[in-house]
Amino acid sequence: MATTTSSSSSLSFLSPQPIHARRVRLPNPPTSATVPPTPTAVRCAPAAPASAASARSIPPPKLVRCPALDRQAARANRLRFARKLLVLLLSKPRRFLPLRVLCRCHRYLGLPPHRRRPLVPFVLRYPALFRLFQAPTSHPLSPNLSTLAVALTPAAEALAADLAALRGSSELAPRLAAKIHRLLLLTPGRSLLVSKIAHLAPDLGLAMDFRATLCPRHPDLFTFVNTSHGHALQLVDPPPPPPPPLPPFRPAAPSDRLIDRPRRFPHLKLRRGLNLRRAHRDYLLRFHSLPEVSPFEPLDEGASLEMMERRACAVVREVLAMTVEKRTLVDHLTHFRRDFGLPNRLRTMLVRHPELFYVSVKGLRHSVFLVEAFDDDGRLLVEDDMLVARDRLEELVREGKRMRRAKKKGLLALADDSDEDDEEEDGEEQDSVQVDGESGDLLEDGGIGEDWEEVGDLGEGSDDDDDAELDALEEFWVKKAVAEGLVDTGNELDAW
Repeated sequence: MATTTSSSSSLSFLSPQPIHARRVRLPNPPTSATVPPTPTAVRCAPAAPASAASARSIPPPKLVRCPALDRQAARANRLRFARKLLVLLLSKPRRFLPLRVLCRCHRYLGLPPHRRRPLVPFVLRYPALFRLFQAPTSHPLSPNLSTLAVALTPAAEALAADLAALRGSSELAPRLAAKIHRLLLLTPGRSLLVSKIAHLAPDLGLAMDFRATLCPRHPDLFTFVNTSHGHALQLVDPPPPPPPPLPPFRPAAPSDRLIDRPRRFPHLKLRRGLNLRRAHRDYLLRFHSLPEVSPFEPLDEGASLEMMERRACAVVREVLAMTVEKRTLVDHLTHFRRDFGLPNRLRTMLVRHPELFYVSVKGLRHSVFLVEAFDDDGRLLVEDDMLVARDRLEELVREGKRMRRAKKKGLLALADDSDEDDEEEDGEEQDSVQVDGESGDLLEDGGIGEDWEEVGDLGEGSDDDDDAELDALEEFWVKKAVAEGLVDTGNELDAW
């Protein structure tokens, strides 16, 4: 008995506990068992048109840099201010402008109005092209902003005379007229405003006075008409039949295959170092599989977006092929969007077709190149006759740099120079010069009259305080130029 008691006391922890009912969670039954099914109306949307489906398949543009063509863009940017000032002085009958008048041309010359940079230091950058001289009647007075003028050097005068003779030669004049002829054929109305053609005139190799020198020599091709927007150049009636597009610059590569047979897969020729995504490459292959489109003939009413872009690319290719350097500014092409039927987002279309064009972001304004006209090193395959103007202008710019460096170092002669030696100076000039390219507005609308007294504001809203500060800066640079002996006496110019 004692044993039983002790065992029960030792096993007291095993005493039975009360059992409570536990709630068991069952999985939720399917919705169809509890909720009655609701009728669902299935609507079939109409099939999207092919153009909309293809528009969604267009890949977003991605710009891939090309160092060889970027160097060409930087090369053109270094000459842009000198070219604009040269064109401005050549547009005057006496080939000079007073400095106080030239200071009002900041917008055309590209000097940004918000920074108000003085003009005299930019003129002194090119001593082989431009020179400062004092009026002969103002010799008793000290040289200041009101008595100085900017004129061309004899080397610049010789360059302008040689270019005028080259443009008027019997060999080159018909080619320049043919460029204007093809430019007018790209428009449905076969006419263009003269102010719009002036934007492309320097790139096409035309003189800024082409309206008075070139067009009257070809009355069988052009005629002038008055429109509500200004003077326009129009083809004579009846217009000639549209010519074929310009031939490709790059010759067809010889086939090195053993068996001459068509490729099994389509081939897309790209420039060296350019790799595209699969979707972008497939889009370009589909794009080039479309039928050829003439840039001189309009499309039908129901043309697809691909065909419209096909013609727009053909038009841009035709314009770039007519330029001297096979390049121009993207902003210049935007002036012809309505006339040529180009899309509103023109730069996006150019970037989307790297096999045809290259958009360089070098400088403040973007340039577009015709890829087929250049080799892998950025050299032109076919050089235009007017390229001699660029080469001689570059030589005068380099000569001016040697003159400035020799004067600064006190040397009589220096070894040959190169553009790379002045990269910092060129970078400073590109940062401070914002090129505007409104050649048509300046020369067509008469911002500066034939007489240098007639000066317009050229669309600038000037502030009196800013003008006073800028005049003080100009006076400082004038005194510095006089102290360094950079101002001529002006006895040979009796133009005041």
